[in-house]
Amino acid sequence: MGKTSIAKVIYNKFSHEFEYMSFLENVREVGNTMGLHHLQNQLLCDLLQVERNQNVSNVGQGANMIKNILRFKRVFIVLDDIDDSDQLEYLLRNRDWLGRGSRVIITTRNKHLLHEMDDIYEVEELNFEQAHELFSLFAFRQNLPKQDFIHLSDRVVYYCHGLPLALKVLVNLLVILQNGADCGIRVMCVVHLE
Repeated sequence: MGKTSIAKVIYNKFSHEFEYMSFLENVREVGNTMGLHHLQNQLLCDLLQVERNQNVSNVGQGANMIKNILRFKRVFIVLDDIDDSDQLEYLLRNRDWLGRGSRVIITTRNKHLLHEMDDIYEVEELNFEQAHELFSLFAFRQNLPKQDFIHLSDRVVYYCHGLPLALKVLVNLLVILQNGADCGIRVMCVVHLE
């Protein structure tokens, strides 16, 4: 199970215990494509439990709005796939913004961003056998690959380095391609594993 999946399980299990909550998924991607102000707006909408845009025009204004809403409130926030200190700075500047009993989960590939955290849990990569079984469950709905796909399965698992999300993404790609014509040729071209 990967970082995001673990965070989702924890969020789904405990978020109902908090008055204010938010799960900001794919912060890196959304921040790069739509900007930090979009993420701030989403966080504000989640916390206020409204669907209308909060009209965040710049990140400084958004940070102040978040600070004012979070102040002294018990919140549960997940910031998924943080890859830049600016994202932390403008979404959750410091813990003084949070009320007692608040919880924040941050998923990242960059451990150096987590220098002020209470606890750090590192998700280990799957070993080859675990990754192979997970790939087979995703792709074939069984623990082992079908006989005709053993070589391809081995190559996909090796290529993904035991990362569950990478395995799932490639399986989804393969399933989509399988539904089209010439799937064998397309799969080998798209996967192009070394």
